[in-house]
Amino acid sequence: VLGLPVCKSQLWPLLMKTSSTSFKVAAYVFISVGALTMVMGFLGCLGAVNEVRCLLGMYFAFLLLILVAQVTAGVFFYFNMGQLKQEMGGIVTKLIHNYTDGSGDNLQEAWDYVQAQVKCCGWVSFRNWTENPELMNRPNITFPCSCKKSDEEDALVLPQKGFCEAPFGNSTQSGNNAEDWPVYQEGCMEKVQGWLQENLGVILGVCVGVAVIELLGMFLSVFLCRRVHSEDYSKVPKY
Repeated sequence: VLGLPVCKSQLWPLLMKTSSTSFKVAAYVFISVGALTMVMGFLGCLGAVNEVRCLLGMYFAFLLLILVAQVTAGVFFYFNMGQLKQEMGGIVTKLIHNYTDGSGDNLQEAWDYVQAQVKCCGWVSFRNWTENPELMNRPNITFPCSCKKSDEEDALVLPQKGFCEAPFGNSTQSGNNAEDWPVYQEGCMEKVQGWLQENLGVILGVCVGVAVIELLGMFLSVFLCRRVHSEDYSKVPKY
């Protein structure tokens, strides 16, 4: 569970390189909000230092726009959680089905990292890997290396990639039986949901804290704007 925040950077390329429209739109929204925040901060500092009411007004408008966008995004994700979960499941299922041993693909490496850090296997369960034709056509007991059960000390080690063959398989057995894999049984979907439920209070606290800071910035900008009695555009530095 501790590895969930760590693997965000690995999940990002996994989401961006897929055909899911929702995740791409969300990524563009975050990029736009980040750029708008930089412009907003510059205008706010410039308006406060030089006491320019129009810049303070623009700062207030940008803060209000960002706050409305955040509330809208929260409502959107809340009411579309099922659809987003389904799209994410389709992305991961397709990735697992097309997984190739030794290909060196960035998406495969990202998913290997997620499974090793979160200590899960597959999306719903480890049986999702039985849909991979290359894996199931192996004559001996072979499993995804990143799904292998490991100790806490092994969590800091970079996860193995590709497929691993179990050294203790029954020599008389033919075929690859998923029930004999030494892997985590729980799917990554349940792990992510469990982490969200356990840390729901922290997540809500951070969101409320950010909203309070934004409201405080709006209040201060209005207060300072009212104290500036006249417009003086000559105070704006010329670059």
